[in-house]
Amino acid sequence: MAKPSGLPALHTLVYFEAAARHLNFTAAAAELGSTQPAVSLRVGQLESELGVPLFTRRHRGVSLTADGARLFEAVHQGLGLIGEVMGEILARRRQPLLTLATDFGFAAYWLMPRLNALREEMPELEVRIITSQQAIDLRDEVIDIAIAFGEGHWPGCVAEKLLPERVVPVCSPAFLAASGWQRETIPWAEVPLLHLERPAPARWMDWPDWFQMHQLPEHHPGHDLTFNNYPLVIQAAVSGQGVALGWLPLVQDLLAGGQLVSLADAPVTTERGYFLVLRESTRLTGMIGRFRRWAQEVCANATEVRGRQG
Repeated sequence: MAKPSGLPALHTLVYFEAAARHLNFTAAAAELGSTQPAVSLRVGQLESELGVPLFTRRHRGVSLTADGARLFEAVHQGLGLIGEVMGEILARRRQPLLTLATDFGFAAYWLMPRLNALREEMPELEVRIITSQQAIDLRDEVIDIAIAFGEGHWPGCVAEKLLPERVVPVCSPAFLAASGWQRETIPWAEVPLLHLERPAPARWMDWPDWFQMHQLPEHHPGHDLTFNNYPLVIQAAVSGQGVALGWLPLVQDLLAGGQLVSLADAPVTTERGYFLVLRESTRLTGMIGRFRRWAQEVCANATEVRGRQG
């Protein structure tokens, strides 16, 4: 590849930078593993190319001219930046990088509280998290592994269920207290609902599904709110804006901590859920295999605890 027009060869600039930094051609040669005549030759070629002197030669050394000082500042900063970037690239090669794709809700409410546990399990691993409310496409080669919600079918991929879809309506304790409702006699037709936009085809439960499963009359929205990502839905519920559908793998900690309360005795469970998704060509070795085992173990332990609690 040809160098950009107007720029001298990089090795010439390296020789100039060393000579200008030391203000001594012999010291620059020692640093570069070269000779004093070679440094002098490179500097002379650069001065000829530019048509101006860069150094004032003295009996006991050299000093920079005004043009030399300006060029040294630019070259020194440029080589320093190149060195920093190369160092970052080499560091990433030494430190394994795992790119994980998932949705906003799973990242915020399940993964983030468990990142410290993941770091303890795999301290050498650097994790890059990509979030989207849209369907995850593992044909994007940037993604190493996905935790995706659905029915378990992704073309060209292998999917293993981590957590089932278990849904209960949730709201803040203050909202429930202000309403004066009892869980057994909630007037669902009047409840302000908090919705998560659902794509077509549907990939998760929404309020019409929940009403139909419980054989309740159709809800007529009045003060409903709709959001395009799940953390906003849950934040609205916590702040007392209405009732949301709570996916138990995600809102369990908020229920346990008292920020939310459940408005149902038992969750609705479907065949859908969160799946660990890999391309069929992915080898279950190294960091991917270790992350897979960690996620499976954490989710299995959560399921076991839930089973004991009924």
